[in-house]
Amino acid sequence: MNRTNHEIDYRIYGEEMQCVEIELDPQETVIAESGAFMFMDAGIEMQTIFGDGSSQQGGFLGKLMGAGKRLLTGESLFMTAFTHLGQGKSRVTFAGPYAGKIICLDLQVLGQKIICQKDSFLCAAKGVAVGIEFQRRLGTGLFGGEGFIMQKLEGDGLAFVHAGGYILERDLQPGEILRVDTGCIVAFTSDVDYDIQMVRGVKNMMFGGEGLFFATLRGPGRVWLQSLPVSRLAARILSYGSPGGRREEGSILGGLGNLLDGDR
Repeated sequence: MNRTNHEIDYRIYGEEMQCVEIELDPQETVIAESGAFMFMDAGIEMQTIFGDGSSQQGGFLGKLMGAGKRLLTGESLFMTAFTHLGQGKSRVTFAGPYAGKIICLDLQVLGQKIICQKDSFLCAAKGVAVGIEFQRRLGTGLFGGEGFIMQKLEGDGLAFVHAGGYILERDLQPGEILRVDTGCIVAFTSDVDYDIQMVRGVKNMMFGGEGLFFATLRGPGRVWLQSLPVSRLAARILSYGSPGGRREEGSILGGLGNLLDGDR
């Protein structure tokens, strides 16, 4: 099947600090989040655009509304388009903002729509629409946390998302349920049913340290999970830098370590 989005080639480098090299033919374009650019060959021109530059945003008003929606996901109003205006092939490379993996999603194979965490999108072939996806259920909206407002990637081209730590891919069978910390979800196909469920048991809720709610993903469909959400990493770093210093898995041992280190 022919693609309506630009057809790009790619190569991913690295293990835990990855970058993706996009190879462009003349007049091919790749779009990327602001700040994802690493380096590029001569012959490629970059242009700042409203939204994603896809055909779904026809007209100035459509582009303005599409760009405005990005504010709800915490992203910039603008994206950057990299177009090869020279001869032969040229390459542009993008990198993730923190340690982790880059995942290539072929939207043509994956039902032309993927739901992903709002800060995971890295770059995509021109024509891929980058929008927002609201979770419709009341419980998901009130308690979903990181999973309430998510991004949706639509089209038939290649899109790349970035995630932290190790990436686990699961194919869920019809009716199969997976319970997940909301921050550990990277992406899932549009046929996966997403909801929020309360943690059972008073002790689990009060002392478990895992929050009051987790996400449930019901098959059929494919999901991608990350072992180290950036929010979890940031929280741990902040706890080490806060007054009181070291915070181990057990707070008593953490306090003892602070005394021995002379931090208290």
